[in-house]
Amino acid sequence: MDVIALLGTGTMGTAIGHRLLATGRRLVVWNRTPARTDSLVAAGARAAATAAEAVRDADVVITMLTDATAVRAVLFGADGAAAVLRPHAHLVEMSTIGPRAAAELAEFLPAGARLVDAPVAGGAGAAEQGRLVVLAGGEEAAVERVAPILELLGTVRRCGIPGSGAALKLVLNTALVTAVAAVAEALAVAAAVGVDRQTALESLATGPLGGALARATTRDATFAAALAAKDAALALDALGDTPAPVLRAAASVLAAVPDPHADIATLTGGRVADAATHRKERA
Repeated sequence: MDVIALLGTGTMGTAIGHRLLATGRRLVVWNRTPARTDSLVAAGARAAATAAEAVRDADVVITMLTDATAVRAVLFGADGAAAVLRPHAHLVEMSTIGPRAAAELAEFLPAGARLVDAPVAGGAGAAEQGRLVVLAGGEEAAVERVAPILELLGTVRRCGIPGSGAALKLVLNTALVTAVAAVAEALAVAAAVGVDRQTALESLATGPLGGALARATTRDATFAAALAAKDAALALDALGDTPAPVLRAAASVLAAVPDPHADIATLTGGRVADAATHRKERA
């Protein structure tokens, strides 16, 4: 059975780790803050003192980190993990870092190692229940090799060439952050014209923003405003000079949220996620 190394045990990394352990997989975990691995160790994982130690004997390495800077530091920085990857190891990059950064990772991996960029749609609850949508990009043989592991986490959508999974994730997150921002503005108008919140919510649920409204009021998902702002910035960078007034406005609103660790639902005046519980570790 494959040895899997998981680098990054924030909210999503921990949920993915618990799912892998629940399905009988052998798991080695590492996090910049070691205490964040405690629940996984209690469930049967082995903790490594460094990222390099975690991947040394791994067949498959999963990274679930905050951003591209963190991924590069963990893989290619001082005592980076990439240098000790096994010759035929597969790196599954599940962070949201954008297609350009994902493609760059493939260029710098040691000979023989293969990259699959596989960001996910869905929150921590979906991860633990195996209900994520995994957006897998990479060489066909590489995706095929890690598919049995990814399928433990949910439905695998094969996107195409390396970087294509990361690209589709930007599309989905752009739709998400702009739609939730639109719900927030609709509720602000409701308050301004004297429509009570419950009436507005019930009416919006039957219209084109129904799906966004469901996400904006759910208690079963966590997407920190700071991470959403980071993803919006990635999308804007990809757009270059293309006008994108709605996305730019949503990015500005997200960047101004008082608690950057709160779920994006805070934009609509809904629940505010507990920052201590739902903060994604900045490894």
